This record gives sequence, C-alpha cells and structure tokens, in this order.
Amino acid sequence: MKNKIMLMILSLMMICGIAPVLTAGPSVKDDAILRQTFNLGCERSQQIQYFMMESKLLTYALDGKRVSTDVFRLRLKCVPAKTAGTKGDQWTCTRFTVQLGDEPEVEVPAIKNWTYVFKVPPTGIDDKGQTLGIDHAQFANLVDASGKALAPDKSYHVYNAFIDFHGFCDIFAERIEGGKSVQDLKRIGQRIVHAAANTEAPVNLGSSIAEGSTFKNGQVTMELKGLSRVARAACAMVGFDSGESSFKMFVKPAPDMEMRVVGSSHYKGDIYIDLLTNWVKKVTMYELVVSEVTLPMPPNKVNSVIERDIVVRNVSADEFERR
Repeated sequence: MKNKIMLMILSLMMICGIAPVLTAGPSVKDDAILRQTFNLGCERSQQIQYFMMESKLLTYALDGKRVSTDVFRLRLKCVPAKTAGTKGDQWTCTRFTVQLGDEPEVEVPAIKNWTYVFKVPPTGIDDKGQTLGIDHAQFANLVDASGKALAPDKSYHVYNAFIDFHGFCDIFAERIEGGKSVQDLKRIGQRIVHAAANTEAPVNLGSSIAEGSTFKNGQVTMELKGLSRVARAACAMVGFDSGESSFKMFVKPAPDMEMRVVGSSHYKGDIYIDLLTNWVKKVTMYELVVSEVTLPMPPNKVNSVIERDIVVRNVSADEFERR
C-alpha cells in the first residue's frame, strides 16, 4: 500500500510538471579536493605522541593447516626532539607483551620503560652495524615475567617489532634526503619507487642470530592512494609494497649448533598520515613469508609458511594509559 501511494504521488508530480529532486552525490566538478597537491614528509608537530602496535604471526603446516598464532604487543610513547631537548625523538617502551600460541599473555620485563633516542642514521645503519640504530644489547637473553627464557626466534620478533615500527613511521612516512620518498607523492594516484628499494640490511642479533644474516628489499613502491579519516583526523592514505624481498639468517640456538634459514617475503600495507600534524595515525601491514631451514641433523631441511599482520595506532593519552 505504501509503495502504491508513493507511485501515485510521483505520477501527480509529473502530470503537474513538478520534477522530483534526486540527489546523486557530488558532481564531477566537485572533485577539487582530489585534484589538489599535497606536501607530505614535512616537520611533525611537537606534541607528545602515543602508539600501540600489535603483530600477529600465524604459522602454517605445508598441508595448509594453521599450526599456531603468536601475538606481540608494543606500547610506545614519543616526546619529539625539540620538546625533549634531544638530538632525536625520545621514545619510551612502556610495555611489551608476548602471547605464544595458547599460552597466556606475558610481559617482557627487560624492555619495560626502556627509553632511547631515535634518529635514522644517514646510511640506515649505525657505526655498530645496527639497523636503524636500534641497540642490540637491549634484546640479549630475554626472559618473560615468569623468568622463562624466550627462544631465539621469539626474541628476534621482539626486536623486529621496533624495526617494523620505525621502518613504517620513520622511513616510509618521513622525508629522505637524496632519494625518492613520501615527499615526492604530490597527487592522488602518483606512484614512486622508494629509496629503500633493493637495499640490503643486516638482521643479526647478539649471539643467537649470527653476522651475515641479512634482509633484502625488492623494488619497494609507494602510492598516494587517497584521503581517509582516522580518529577524527584527515589523513593521506599512502600504500607501500615491498616487491620480491628475500632473506638469509644463521640461527644459533646453542653455541655448537647453527641453522641456516633462507626464504622470500612480500609485505604490503597502508600508512595514514595526519595532514595537520604530519604524524602517522595508523599503519596496516600484511606479509607472507616462505622459508627453508637447513638443520645439522635429520630431517635436515624444514619448510615453513608464515603470515604476519601488523596494526599500529596513534592513540590518545587517555586510551594509552587506560589499556
């Protein structure tokens, strides 16, 4: 009955020469906001920032069965360099937890309240051979809150969380002098080959991941995909794609034992950059990792497939403290 009444009303309007007004959204002429130029990679505001990062690592058996999921959660507070009076931004890891498979979530005490000054070295590697200048010593002989030692691969993922975080927020989302980077993305739809393309970085860590271990990026590309809104902030949405990346690692679970790990990686995701403050508001990343481990005893070779999902969120001070 209701539909019949509406049809009658529309018919009467047409007979009387009254055209109904139908709204179909903005016209083509209203796309000026999408055609404007952007200036990304500018200096960030000096307000204190709070970040929460969650990394999920899902391991598959070769028959496709999901074997286990590990979750690494990082909480970071940043006091910008000018506010802190330091040569780089001052970061504090207020909490780091791991949840391995079905085990309960536990803290990693050694890096709780760890404060460090971060500034990307000119070559990406400091004078100690440390990628992004992240101090290896902080991750030596890690144990959880119960005193249980973390396996070498789990300790590596704790360390790698900091590499991932600063890679997204301070390499991909910041200006790089002398190479293509986010500042070269001026218009929506524009794509660049990033300065990190085809670079190789050391990934050795203490005595458990030996020197000679490296990760090599493929042809890293970045694209200004569009505009978005995150936590009420207008953001530029920048996509990144690693291309065909690869790695090799020499893992020493014991002093007299070494395992060789080789494999490939493909990671990609989106970075949301606040157009007002230039701080990263959110990052999402997905990575597929396929590897082969060579052992000094039977079965001699083991293959694995791993998916990694990462979400970084820039949150308010209240949410940071509440959680």
